[in-house]
Amino acid sequence: MERRDVVIVGAGHAGVQAAALLRQNGFAGTIRLISDEADAPYERPPLSKEYLAGEREPEKMLLRKETFWDDKQIERQFGRAVAVDAPAHVVRLADGTEVGYGRLIWAAGGGPRRLTCGGHDLQGIHAIRTRQDVDRLREELPGAQRIVVIGGGYIGLEASAVLVKQGKDVTLLEATDRVLSRVAGPDLSAFYHDVHRAAGVKLRFGARVDCILGESWATGVQLAEGEVLPADMVIIGIGIVPAVEPLLAAGAKGGNGVHVDANCRTTLPDVFAIGDCAAQESPFAGGMRLRIESIQNANDQAAIVAKLLTGKSLPEPVLPTFWSNQFSLKLQTLGLSVGHDATVLRGKPEEGSFSVLYLKDGQVIALDCVNAVKDYAQGRMLIQSGARFDARRLADTSVLLKELVQEIA
Repeated sequence: MERRDVVIVGAGHAGVQAAALLRQNGFAGTIRLISDEADAPYERPPLSKEYLAGEREPEKMLLRKETFWDDKQIERQFGRAVAVDAPAHVVRLADGTEVGYGRLIWAAGGGPRRLTCGGHDLQGIHAIRTRQDVDRLREELPGAQRIVVIGGGYIGLEASAVLVKQGKDVTLLEATDRVLSRVAGPDLSAFYHDVHRAAGVKLRFGARVDCILGESWATGVQLAEGEVLPADMVIIGIGIVPAVEPLLAAGAKGGNGVHVDANCRTTLPDVFAIGDCAAQESPFAGGMRLRIESIQNANDQAAIVAKLLTGKSLPEPVLPTFWSNQFSLKLQTLGLSVGHDATVLRGKPEEGSFSVLYLKDGQVIALDCVNAVKDYAQGRMLIQSGARFDARRLADTSVLLKELVQEIA
C-alpha cells in the first residue's frame, strides 16, 4: 500500500487550491490529489452559464495548466473514495485500492440532489454538476424544445436564462412561493422573477412534482394536483448532497456536511474537510453552523489548512462572497443574510442597477448588488464597521456607501 504525507480527496476548487497553497507555503512532503473525474481539474461555475451556452471551451476552464502538477510534484489519481479507516490513516477507493495518509484533506464537494419520485431514472433528465453532465445535456439539446427546469435557485435560473436565449420553451418549477427563496430576500426574488418572465420563462410556484412521465425517455412532468407539463428534457437544480458518507461512517461528527472547527478539523484525527462538504460555525451568521457553497469559501478554507500544516500564521475569517450571471445581469453578494430583520432597497430595480441591504439590529450584515459594482466594492466597509446606519441614508443613492462609513469614523 502506498502512503503519502497529504492525501486530498476531491479535485474541485477547494482540493486544487489546498494542494497549490501547500506548495506555495513551503510544504515539501508528498501530496496526492484523488478525483472521481478523469478530466484535469476545472472550474464549475461556468457549467450552468458560458459552458452550457457553448461560449467557453474546456481548455479555458482548467484550474491549473497541465504542466503545473509535475512542476509542483503533486500526484493525481483517478478514483472514488468510498471509505476511511481513521485509526489506520487509510483511504479506500471503489476499485479496492488503498492509500495511506499522514494528513487527509476531504474536499469531495457533493453530488446533485436527485428526485426520488416515479420516473426519476428516465433518460432525458439532467443535473448540472460536472462537465460530463453538461456535455450530455448539450448533446440532447438540438432535439429538445420543451424544457422543464425543477428548482428556482441559482442553477435553475442560470440554466433557464441560457436556454430561453436559445429559443427553447422553458418552464421553471419552484416548490416555494418565489425564486431564490433560500438565499435572498423578496426584493431580489421579485426582480429576477420579472426578468425571467419578460424573457419568456414560464414560472410556476408552489409546484410539487408527483412523477416524471415516459417509458424510457422523459416526456412530461406530472404535478401533485394532476396537471401534466409536456417536456422533451427535464433539468434538476434542487441543491447538492454533500459527499461525506465515508467520513460519517468512520465516526466523524456531521449530518448535512461534516462538522469542522474554525481550523477545518473534523472530529477524526488528522482529517480536515473544506469546501461545499464542510459545515462550519460562521461568525458572519451569528455562529450558526452551515455549509457555504462558493469558490471564495473553498479557497479560504484551503488557505487555513495549508497554513496550519506548514506552521504559518492563520488568516482571519473572511466575509463570504457569491455571484451569479443571468442575461446581462451580474449579481454580487457580500455576507450572509441569515437572521436579518430588515432590508433596504438602494436604487431602482426597473433601471437594472440596484442593491438590497440586509440589516440586523440596524447593522448591515449582507448586500445583494445587481449591476452595482460600487456598492459591492464599498459594502464590505459597512459590514466590517459593525455600526448602525439610518435606513434612509442607506437608500439614498446620491451618497456613496463609503461616505456613510467615513461619517461614523
